[in-house]
Amino acid sequence: MKVTVNGTVIAESDETKVVENNHYFPPSSVKKELFTDSSTSTVCPWKGTASYYNAEVGGETINDIAWYYPDAKEKAKNIEGYVAFYKTKVQIE
Repeated sequence: MKVTVNGTVIAESDETKVVENNHYFPPSSVKKELFTDSSTSTVCPWKGTASYYNAEVGGETINDIAWYYPDAKEKAKNIEGYVAFYKTKVQIE
C-alpha cells in the first residue's frame, strides 16, 4: 500500500493492518520528516484516544492528515503506534 499527496509518497508498506476499512501503516513506513504533531485528539470507545499529525507536502500544510493510537486499548493493541490516513486528504493505493 502507498499513500501519496499530489504525487509525493508519504507512506509505503506491504505490512499494513486493516481496521474498519482503514489501512494502518507501521510507523517505520511513514516519512516522519514530513509530519508534525497536531493538537487534535479523538476518542474511540474500543481503540482508545487517537493523536493526529499534520503534514507539510510541497509547501502546503495539511492539518490532521493522519491519526494513530499511542496507547491503544487491549482490543486494538495490534495497531498501537500505526498510522492511518484520511482518504479525503490523500491518495491510497
